[in-house]
Amino acid sequence: MSSRRWQLDVATELIAGRGRIVVEFFDVGRTRELSWAQRPQAAALLAALAGPDRGFDAVVVGEYARAFSGSQLSRLAETLRHHGVEMWIPETDGPVDFDDVTHKALMMMLGAQARREVQRARFRTTMAMQAQAREQGRYLGGRPPYGYRLVDAGPHPNRAHAQWGRRLHRLEPDPDTAPHVAWIFAQRLAGRSIAGIARALNEMGVPCPSAADPVRNPHRPGDAWRLRTVAAILANPRYTGRQVWNRKRSDRERTQDDLPGLLQARRLAARTQWALSTKPAHPALVSEQDFLAAQAVSALPQAADGTKRTYLLAGLLRCALCGRSLESQ
Repeated sequence: MSSRRWQLDVATELIAGRGRIVVEFFDVGRTRELSWAQRPQAAALLAALAGPDRGFDAVVVGEYARAFSGSQLSRLAETLRHHGVEMWIPETDGPVDFDDVTHKALMMMLGAQARREVQRARFRTTMAMQAQAREQGRYLGGRPPYGYRLVDAGPHPNRAHAQWGRRLHRLEPDPDTAPHVAWIFAQRLAGRSIAGIARALNEMGVPCPSAADPVRNPHRPGDAWRLRTVAAILANPRYTGRQVWNRKRSDRERTQDDLPGLLQARRLAARTQWALSTKPAHPALVSEQDFLAAQAVSALPQAADGTKRTYLLAGLLRCALCGRSLESQ
């Protein structure tokens, strides 16, 4: 909370002799790229603006770059005007005049600097994590793949982090689920379809990944194996023993402040963007040769006479009971 402390000190010094702070709004763990409406405490401040007994007539910001990015303040100006509330920042040594050309130029410059700071921090972090995954094979967080579990790998290599008690982790085969992963690859190499593998797992009563690890998958139903689940396992190179980072990316959408906001949906990134360890980082559940061979397996149905047939309803029919897509036969 040191950031909150010094920002509060700066804000208090800014209004010394001219006012006092009556309420604080401080978001923790929220990027400044998000609009105020998407940050809990900032959103609470916006809601308080419309209150008849809000108890304040100005918003004091201790550090511009921690509160705004890009053109956010310029877009917020109309809301502040409407409620008769001023915005004070240290750079103007008082209230911002949104009609003053000099203040407008200052807001643009500060917003650009804040955005550049975020971009530089993101770039440095991304490059560092890519190097750690590729050269050190380090596990960088997230849910362990089905078939693996996390084990302690010793103290954090950064001395400061180690003093705080942080430790590294690595993947090791889970005795309960690893055999199922090996079975899935064996079935695929035998030419079985992904739908057939999923159906067989359900018939055998094998718990799906979200059912096997419900603590890390509270957002999933955990009721059955699905085609996408099996397909994701077959396409995950981590089962070869190599560490992989950046397989999935967060899609971004434009917010009301014309700045990127994070979406919940995550999609696979292009293979050229993956960081793959140069050497094995954990025990493999499938050999690299078998993994590559599984990627080339096609289980498309073939007619006995060798002719190609077209099924007009392929991919359109689903089971009314389980919701899975029906196969063409």
